[in-house]
Amino acid sequence: MKGRALRVPRSRGEETRLLLRGLGCLRTDLEVGEDAQGLLFPIVGDRTPPEGLGEVTEAEFVVSVPRGPQDYRDLLEWPPSELAHLPRSFDVVGDIVLIRLPTELEAQGPQIGAALLKFVPGARLVGQDRGVLGPERRRQVVRLAGSGPWTTRHRENNLALDVDLEGAYFSPRLAREHARVAAEIRPGDRVYDLCCGVGPFALTIARDGRAVEVVGIDANPVAIQCLRATLARHRFRTRVEVVEDQLDHFVVDRAPFERVVFNLPLEGIKYLASVGKLVSRAGRLFYYEVVERDAVSRRPGELIDRLGGSSEWALGESRTVHPYSPTADLVAFTFERSRG
Repeated sequence: MKGRALRVPRSRGEETRLLLRGLGCLRTDLEVGEDAQGLLFPIVGDRTPPEGLGEVTEAEFVVSVPRGPQDYRDLLEWPPSELAHLPRSFDVVGDIVLIRLPTELEAQGPQIGAALLKFVPGARLVGQDRGVLGPERRRQVVRLAGSGPWTTRHRENNLALDVDLEGAYFSPRLAREHARVAAEIRPGDRVYDLCCGVGPFALTIARDGRAVEVVGIDANPVAIQCLRATLARHRFRTRVEVVEDQLDHFVVDRAPFERVVFNLPLEGIKYLASVGKLVSRAGRLFYYEVVERDAVSRRPGELIDRLGGSSEWALGESRTVHPYSPTADLVAFTFERSRG
C-alpha cells in the first residue's frame, strides 16, 4: 500500500518513532519500512512532521497485522522526552519482574509497574531493584505493581530454582555462566560453591553428574533455605552438602578441592588469598569481580599476586559477563593453580 513516509537514518529510528507517536503523526496500520537510505515511517496524511526531522516522501508499505505492544513503553501515554529516559531492559525471575529506575522516574514507579505487569506474560509482581546490599547480599526491592510474596520458582538450564528475591541473592543474568562452569567440571571433581546464594552453580553442577561431591556454602539463612527446598525435589540431592557458615570461618580447616566457584563480585577480593588455599594442585578457581573497564587488562596480574604469585597461579581465561555500570563490567576470571 502506498502512503506518505518520513525517511530518517537508521541510527535515529527509535527516537523518531517515539516522537511521531507522541505527536499523533505515526500510522499504526502500516509497518515501518526501509530502503537503502534509511528507515521509512508511515505518517498520517493530514499531519506534518517537525521540520528538519527527515525527508517527507512516498513509499510502499506493508499493512500491519494487529498485534499486542512490542515494548512496555508503548503502554505509557507519556511525552516522547519522558519515554526516552525509561530503561529498555528488565529482568524476569519466575513470575516477578525487576526493573532499575533512574532517580528522576521513581515517582512514576507505579505507572511503570502497571505497564510491565500488563506487558510481561504471566507476571504477578513488579518491583524496583535498588541493588544488593550487606554481607548477606539481600536485594533491596520496592513493590511497584502486583501482589503476593517475593518468593517464586525460576527456571533456567532445565532446573526450577526456589528463589526469594528480597531475602537472598540471585541473578537471572548469570544463567549462561552457571551452565558454562558446570560444563567444565570433569568426572571425579570435587567442587566448592562459595557464597552460593540460592545455589544455581552448585545445583547445575550436581545435576550434570560429573562431580562426586559439591559443597554449597552461604552465610544467609534465607539463601540456604531456598537451596535446600530446591534440592528436596531432585534425586541428585545426595551429591550436595549445604553449609550455613561465614566464609572466613569455613575456609579455615577445609581440604582443597579440584574446582572452586567464588561469586562475590564487590567484596571477594578481601577473601581471595584464603579462598585460593581451597583449590588443590592443578585445580581451577572461577572468580567473579566488578572491574572498571580501564583496569581490565592489568587486573589478572593483580589478582594473581593476591593469590600467591605467578609461580603458583596462572590465568586460564577472562571474559566479560555483562555490564555493571556505565564504567565497569562483571568479569569472570578462571585461574589455574600450578601442579607444585
